[in-house]
This record gives sequence, C-alpha cells and structure tokens, in this order.
Amino acid sequence: MGDLLSYLTQQLPGAIEFLEKMVALESPSFDKPLVDEFVRFVGAQFAAMGGQVEFAHADKFGDHMIARFTGSSSERILLLGHTDTVWPAGEITKRPFKITGGRAFGPGVFDMKAGILLIAMAIDALQKVDRGLPKCVTVLLVSDEEVGSTSSRTVTESEARPCRAVFVLEPSLPGGALKTARKGIGRFALKAIGRAAHAGIDPQNGVNAIEEISQQILKLQKMTDPVRGTTVTVGVVQGGTRPNVVPAEAAAEIDIRISSMEEAERITKMIKALSPQLPGARLEIRGSINRPPMERTAETIRLFQLAQKVAQTLGIALKEGSTGGASDGNFTSALGIPTLDGLGAVGGGAHAVDEWVDIQLLPHRAALLAGLLSERL
Repeated sequence: MGDLLSYLTQQLPGAIEFLEKMVALESPSFDKPLVDEFVRFVGAQFAAMGGQVEFAHADKFGDHMIARFTGSSSERILLLGHTDTVWPAGEITKRPFKITGGRAFGPGVFDMKAGILLIAMAIDALQKVDRGLPKCVTVLLVSDEEVGSTSSRTVTESEARPCRAVFVLEPSLPGGALKTARKGIGRFALKAIGRAAHAGIDPQNGVNAIEEISQQILKLQKMTDPVRGTTVTVGVVQGGTRPNVVPAEAAAEIDIRISSMEEAERITKMIKALSPQLPGARLEIRGSINRPPMERTAETIRLFQLAQKVAQTLGIALKEGSTGGASDGNFTSALGIPTLDGLGAVGGGAHAVDEWVDIQLLPHRAALLAGLLSERL
C-alpha cells in the first residue's frame, strides 16, 4: 500500500486540476444538456484510461455513464456514483472552485465530484503501480440520484446483479467514517376532498378540506417513532382558493424515513389506513417506499472489516456509521449484494454553500479504494 499511496500523493496536483474542471462543468439534475456535457467529459477520461465506455440514454435527465475495465480475474466489482448536483446553473459564477487552508470549495465538490475523482485515481494507481486491475471493475455514474433515481434504478440494479460487491463513492461521514446503514425513503401524497360553500352565507353546507387535512397531519406526525428509527414528516401543505370560500380541497406531501423493510411495511399500512374525520370528507392517498433501506447486514460488516484492515496499513483508524439520507447503494443492498457506502471524499457541507473537501486526504481515500479492489472478497 505504501507504493500506491506514494504514487497517488505524487499525482495529487493533476488530480486537483481534474477536480477543478469537473466542478466548473455544472451538472444540475434537471438540466439534461449540461449533465450530458459533463457526463461526456468524464466518460472521455475513463476511456483514455482504457475503459470501455457507454451511455444509457435518459429522456428527462442526463445520460448515465458506464465504464468497464478488465481485470486479471473474472470477479466483478461495481463502483457506484452520480454526476448530478443539487445546484442550479450559474452557481459556479457565484462560488468558483477555490482551495483555501487545504480545502477545496465549489458547488458539487463534496457531493460528489470528488468521489468521481477518487474512482479515477484508484483505477489509475492500480494500472500504473500494481500492473493492472486485480478484478474486473464497472464504473456506473447515474445522472438523477439527487432527485430519486427514477430513470436510473433499473440500470443500477442490472449492473449490480453480476457483481461480487458494490462500493459507493458518496461522501464519507464526518471524519471519514464509512456508511454501513442508510434509511429508506418513502414519498406519499394525501389529498382531502370536502365541499365548497360561501364562508359567510352558508358555511354549514361546506366541508372544510383544510380542517380535514389538519387532523390528518396530526395523525401523521404522531407516527414518528424514534425507537424504531422512523420519521414521518409533512413537508408541504396546500389548500383553499379564497378566504371567503370553505375549501373543497387540501393536500399534504409526506416524507418517510425507515430503517428496515419490516418497518416500511408497517408504516405504509398505517398511512394507507387513514380515514376521514369530518362527515362528508374523502381522502385520496398515493405513494410508496421508493428507496428501500440499506440495512447493516453480516455481509456489510464483512466488507467494512476488510476496509478497516486496508485502512490500518495506511495509518487510518476507520470507523462506521449510519445516516438518514439514502443513496443508490440502497437499491443494490436490497438486492442482497454486499454494499459499502461513504467511500468518497472526506469533507463537509453536502448540499450547503460551504461544502468542502479535504485535499490532503484524497490520496489516502483513493488508496483505500484501490486496496479494497485488491482484497479477496
């Protein structure tokens, strides 16, 4: 590992240049032309490294990039990440890439363009120092992870199925800890339907949909269960047309976070079982769990212990943790494929204007990934 780390440290100036170029090429989730431009740029880098690059077309989002590298064994590993960011076009003019105090700043640098950089650094180091990849590697970078992965989920699951393990290059937890568990996510929409009436002349003939949705919101919020690791959050509420009209409709959008599939089923049944409280009111309920939880399984623990062993040779005391956010690793873990997440950069401020990456730790994180690819899985 010493030779790998030494090489990666020597290559750091060039790596930072690549990172700056990636950050400068903005890739907002809903801007297909910009994301496609970024995806082609990254694809060209992997092609220059010897990868067989292809693009899975998406209509509404950027195309998804797949790069396949041949190794000395037939065992295949999936390196998973995403190219889209939460930042709108033009953000780079407000916050251009910069390095201050050993930290790199810029929109999308932490989540997760530095993760893409680490993939390239690790593969390059194994090719140059270790005389080639010990395993076949597929790099999959999807373009809609930040907005639900609706167009990429089938691609992710298809590419993951033949793989021995999945390593997700999402940002690390604070201090560099890996993610061995992630909550699943559900999205539900609740609509209350009442009956309109004049608020001054005959309010008694109306059925107030806002009153109905308010009572339902109180029920929903009480479904939060910290012991089970479940949160139910009503995040958007709409209703009514004018102040002098008894509202005929009101709606609420609900975010669900769950730690297990058992809990997902329980909370889904509770939401679907909601019933009207006001005479004459009706409810319409739509939605489902759209990302299964990434549970901390025995296989996840085994992968983390391997990562710890590699980290020790680099002088790193590696830790693990969980998070309430989800990633595409949730999908691969739910398929039963050993998945380890949070292998990306060390930094902070994901989705925040001050997001940053620790520059000096980039070689260590790339060496950690390279070491994992060399381990017997």
